[in-house]
Amino acid sequence: MRQTTIVKHKEVDKKWYVIDAQGQVLGRLAAFCASYLRGKNKPTFTPNVDMGDNIIIINAEKVVLTANKENDKIYYHHSGYPGGLKTTTPSQLRAKKPTMIIEKAIKGMIPHTKLGRKQFKNLYVYAGSEHKHESQKPEKLEVR
Repeated sequence: MRQTTIVKHKEVDKKWYVIDAQGQVLGRLAAFCASYLRGKNKPTFTPNVDMGDNIIIINAEKVVLTANKENDKIYYHHSGYPGGLKTTTPSQLRAKKPTMIIEKAIKGMIPHTKLGRKQFKNLYVYAGSEHKHESQKPEKLEVR
């Protein structure tokens, strides 16, 4: 008889990974990272425990959007006041805050719950090739 393993949060072994986003397609990169942030790549995955690893993404400004999404895709947010709908395109967002494109894509792919917010805090996105997490000795991870 097989037993389902239920992992406690104290037993979780978290690793650090660094991913180079240069030349990567945004959606594929985001789906891959969301899977690692949740811990779905581990055989002992437990949905109600933060088992995900820490992900560092470098060169976020060089991520690729397919087709003409750079200008056609629209991000919406609302101020809460009447007539307060704001829109922006990825090209405008890349000029202002290049890390936001990847963060928005990944945030949409993890659960919108307390646990999802906790897992999202394990993501670190940097526009350039430098990051401040060298002391954690992150392993290089290739996007499949």
